[in-house]
Amino acid sequence: MQLYFNPKSRAAVAKWMLDECGATYEIVPIDLEKREHKTEAFLKINPAGKLPALVDGEARLFENAAIGLYLAEKFLQAGLAPATGSPERGRFLSLMVYSTSQLEPSMGDHLMKLETPAQRGWTDFETVKDVVETELGNGPYLFGEQFTLADIMIGAMFMWQRHWGIPSGRPKLEAYMDRLAARTAAMKF
Repeated sequence: MQLYFNPKSRAAVAKWMLDECGATYEIVPIDLEKREHKTEAFLKINPAGKLPALVDGEARLFENAAIGLYLAEKFLQAGLAPATGSPERGRFLSLMVYSTSQLEPSMGDHLMKLETPAQRGWTDFETVKDVVETELGNGPYLFGEQFTLADIMIGAMFMWQRHWGIPSGRPKLEAYMDRLAARTAAMKF
């Protein structure tokens, strides 16, 4: 497997996923300033010209949620997703997509100090934080004691915000990020 990577991109999330899976992979550095992500060769892997991108044999993947779902199936032994057919699987899939369809755009609005009108298709950032806290419940992770790729997808967004010096304002989320950051394979800045 090859992960097309720049540490200042969303590819850091995909790297965290690969590390948690115990995957063997090669880092293919991409210099964003030299626009290597817009070359003809790279656009054959990800036509959007963005990171992350993962190549596994004939498989070409882009977008962290897709990479995470692929890795969950490929590395079943890692236990980073509820089993297919289990009652928790639907919630896992929902949280994986929620991270990109609701959390990420609402965080972007929040960071840019934009209003989030209903017609945008996603909710405001405070509501997203409420949802994540509810889904977290009393567990250390979203699925109680089981750490999953959904924790990476959701937790990474809050960890980026923290890295930028912006606290979540929520003790429960801060404690969650502390637990995620303490993991051996956690995303590094």
